[in-house]
Amino acid sequence: MKKLLTEFIGTFFLVLTIGLTVTQGSQFAPLAIGASLMIMVYMGGHVSGGHYNPAVSLALLMQGAMPRANFGPYVLSQVLGALAASIIVFVVTGKTFGPAPAADATVVSALLVEALYTFALALVVLNSAVAKKTQGNSFYGLAIGFTVVVAAFAGGGISGGAFNPAVGIGPTIINATMGSGSWGALWLYIVGPLVGGALAASVFGIQEEGA
Repeated sequence: MKKLLTEFIGTFFLVLTIGLTVTQGSQFAPLAIGASLMIMVYMGGHVSGGHYNPAVSLALLMQGAMPRANFGPYVLSQVLGALAASIIVFVVTGKTFGPAPAADATVVSALLVEALYTFALALVVLNSAVAKKTQGNSFYGLAIGFTVVVAAFAGGGISGGAFNPAVGIGPTIINATMGSGSWGALWLYIVGPLVGGALAASVFGIQEEGA
């Protein structure tokens, strides 16, 4: 239960930060979002692993770094945390939000950005928090958080910058049911990140051979 609670809390504050910065139009949103992930990883990494992202959980599952039985409950906790945060953003600001590709972005470009930067994120998680040669380090949270900063600044304006199925699912549900949002792009934020997470697990397996 403590692991699931930690996953809920970490994902909640990640999505709360996304929602509050985006609805206020902050130009520093990517930095705030990456910093929120960093502090939540340090908060809960020793308890649950600090995934806060179904794509990261998938990568860890594929590498045997989490029990198979934990995957479903982790993902549910992450999505519920994202839903709860999206509701709180609506209560606080009166606004809903949700990721959406740029108007001039193609489906292929948006999908590629989501997959590639989630690949980078999951690969950083695996190499900084799972790899044998980096175990016990103190920099893993900073590395993970700044990967999201880079992803959001570089790719957010193209794909919508979820890089996390929970960030796609929770806000989209609230935006579509309580606001004027659409369900149309939701699949991008599920398929893209999961493909990226699975690819990262495969590449990490190659990196760790003989380590």
